[in-house]
Amino acid sequence: MIKIIITFLSYIFLIFNTSLVANENDDKLRVGLLAPFSGEYKSLGESLLLSTQLALDEIDNDNIIVIPRDSGSNDKERLNRAIEEIINSGAKVIIGPMTSSYFNELKKYKNTIFISLSNKEPKISNNVINIGISLESQLKAIEKFLLKEKREKTVILYPKNEYEKFIDEKIKQIKLKNYKVFKYNSDPRVLTGEIEKLTNYNQRKKNLEKRKNSLKKLDDDRSKRELVILERLFTLGKVNFDSVIVIDFGNSLKSVLSSLIYTDVDDSSVLVTTVNQWFDESIFRENLIKNLYFPSVDMKKFKKYNENYFKSFGIRPDEITILAYDALGLIHYIWKKNNGINTINDFFIKEKIKGKIGTFNFKERKVFQELKIYKTDKDKFKEY
Repeated sequence: MIKIIITFLSYIFLIFNTSLVANENDDKLRVGLLAPFSGEYKSLGESLLLSTQLALDEIDNDNIIVIPRDSGSNDKERLNRAIEEIINSGAKVIIGPMTSSYFNELKKYKNTIFISLSNKEPKISNNVINIGISLESQLKAIEKFLLKEKREKTVILYPKNEYEKFIDEKIKQIKLKNYKVFKYNSDPRVLTGEIEKLTNYNQRKKNLEKRKNSLKKLDDDRSKRELVILERLFTLGKVNFDSVIVIDFGNSLKSVLSSLIYTDVDDSSVLVTTVNQWFDESIFRENLIKNLYFPSVDMKKFKKYNENYFKSFGIRPDEITILAYDALGLIHYIWKKNNGINTINDFFIKEKIKGKIGTFNFKERKVFQELKIYKTDKDKFKEY
């Protein structure tokens, strides 16, 4: 069924494109779509195409024409050929590419605006606007949340990997007054020992045994009651922080959360936050922190998007496809507001734009998303 849908959509788009080149001065909005319709990420490319079709259906404007082209998977030559074909079809704005790895290639197309789905850098550079959920936007949301909760000692944890230096730079921009950075090894066999040192686990465990032994020598009721309570604990004494930010994903994140539980970090007194998890319900199926907070897109809009996508195409979308959906809506909004799109400066507007992923805010030549804070609560996600 999905192959039939993809073939049909590609055919429809092809029919549009064959009649576009000759008349560039009409009132049509032509938007290119760079997506990997071949190679390793072919299924993602097809999902991006469908999300764009869903956006077209909802915008319901016959003057918008999407021109999809195959950017391939890690294929620079195919990418450039696709861009040139889109430009020759009359489009000044292109949705894509997905990642920042090709940004140097985009610089040579000075008169074309690229709305990239990358989340690496919110800065608007040359002719590229990134609308992904940037780490900068996420850290700003977490920072605001911790300040509101009056947390004064924060530990920021992230793994030692290829993204380490990038995260280092972003953390320098946060405004929390008292925080420290803790980098860990992603190997679970090493990680637990590192978290033990962070939480002073061995000393707190000794504190518990020492207190229990002293109570066992006493015979009064008060001591007996305290001993009963201590028998249920693993450690005694608080950790030297009141909030945690874990910048990680997937199994590596789950290993960190498990280690925090193992080292007896009390999530009723220590706020544990992480970055956007796209409402991943697998986090409920592990012995993890029960009260976990994270910034994210609007949950109701995200669910509605997923429902509409499934209803229209009978399959579930990849999370990143909602960015392509919002990208087309953003382009349409700017096009209508300015009676056309000529340069990247047309996107520098003062008012905020509400999309499916949140609220776009163009400020200081950067794109920020105003994200909401959600928490895990009894196998459900709940807005804070």
